[in-house]
Amino acid sequence: MNPCELTMSITALANAISRGLSDDDLNLASTIFLQLGDTLAVISAQRDRCRNLESGNQASGAGGGQESQSDLE
Repeated sequence: MNPCELTMSITALANAISRGLSDDDLNLASTIFLQLGDTLAVISAQRDRCRNLESGNQASGAGGGQESQSDLE
């Protein structure tokens, strides 16, 4: 699916969901989906960070990825 198709699909889904909801329920659903998106972004960022740390540890060998005093100077 290309980016345009994805955004059109999301828009169509939002329109379909909103049809059956009152204004109050639509506001709540919007807030729930916003939090869901933010939480997924945090999980993704944390996974990337862990992956990068693991890669750094493997690349540095037995030192465990810890910097020595000479590395800091």
